[in-house]
Amino acid sequence: MKELFGTSAVVDWVGLGVLLSRLALDLGFATLVIRLIYYRLYANREYVFTYYLFNVITFSMFLLLRKVPTHFGLALALFGVFGILRYRTEQIRIRDLTYLFVVIGIGVLNAVADRSVSIAELLAVDGVIVAMAAALELGSSRAERSTPVLYDQLELLRPGHEARLLADLGEKTGRKVLRVEVNRVDLLRDAAEITIFYRAAE
Repeated sequence: MKELFGTSAVVDWVGLGVLLSRLALDLGFATLVIRLIYYRLYANREYVFTYYLFNVITFSMFLLLRKVPTHFGLALALFGVFGILRYRTEQIRIRDLTYLFVVIGIGVLNAVADRSVSIAELLAVDGVIVAMAAALELGSSRAERSTPVLYDQLELLRPGHEARLLADLGEKTGRKVLRVEVNRVDLLRDAAEITIFYRAAE
């Protein structure tokens, strides 16, 4: 057991307290981005699950790898960060991918900051990231919300039928639909997975 967990069998309560405080700080800022910004606008519960887990896993990996020799730990950490881009089986929108990088970045920042970085500096950096995301998304009069929809009128997805498509979706959803993105077409079910966009204020 000593070979696996070190020579000391005494619980380092101070170290545990620091770890939990860092985790709380990380989850606090991640929640601001995920729940108060992303979910409020896009209401995609699946990505909320993904973002939280990626944030916690990244935070834990970088925090624990600080005790590993730098050349090995850094290589493994970078491999983990860039390798996640392959951790998907379906197309992901660029905005969703951006939020993924944001929550990963927050996890990395809060994990690797050492005693040379003051708590004020760490809070400032986290705060700037969250503030920029909020300003770009919520402060814009052009802010949009989106909702995934399973749509069965494939003929309206053809070029030249945009007006009829928006009118039909508006009637069925009760929203003034601004635009539509086609994610996937399932010819076997004669339906398409689309995302509709409408004003956030509506």
